[in-house]
Amino acid sequence: MPRLLFFCGHAGTGKTTLAHRLIGPLMQVTGEPFCLLDKDTLYGGYSAAAMGALTGDPNDRDSPTYLKYLRNAEYDGLLDTARENLALGISVIVVGPLSREVRDHLLHDPKWLRVPAGTIVRTLWVHLPEDEAHARIVKRANPNDAYKLAHWDDYRTRRFMPEPAQYPELAYFDNTAPDDAALNALLATLAA
Repeated sequence: MPRLLFFCGHAGTGKTTLAHRLIGPLMQVTGEPFCLLDKDTLYGGYSAAAMGALTGDPNDRDSPTYLKYLRNAEYDGLLDTARENLALGISVIVVGPLSREVRDHLLHDPKWLRVPAGTIVRTLWVHLPEDEAHARIVKRANPNDAYKLAHWDDYRTRRFMPEPAQYPELAYFDNTAPDDAALNALLATLAA
């Protein structure tokens, strides 16, 4: 049965870098084909065009306008693409914040997910202390983060750290400075 692996967490936590690092080892360990679906890669150009037309700022990914008109549509398309691959027997890594969906326990709700029966679903919450995430966002200098940085006090109200007791469906990974042992343990968890 194919796997659906979510790499979730807030901006700047290294979700995409971690997914890139683990996809090859996951294919080796499981013997399964995987595809990587990163929200920013799939929808970056589309969102830039849409937000440029709506607000005049093609790099806006956090304003109320973006959240109202594009956020859910991006995630719907991301999950539809994942479902299509899963139906073909291809395992999928989905990379995106998905914080609302995590908060509402949707990523393990079969009715909401609508994935093929027997699909193995794992959700990884990649996290860092807020100050470290902020420093990484500043360092990467991605124009899509400009709104977030300019409105950090508002953005940080959307940041949350799911408590393990309330979110037992999550695997947690502190991406501050992972060593080989931590990465190998994570690989074993995702491949189980």
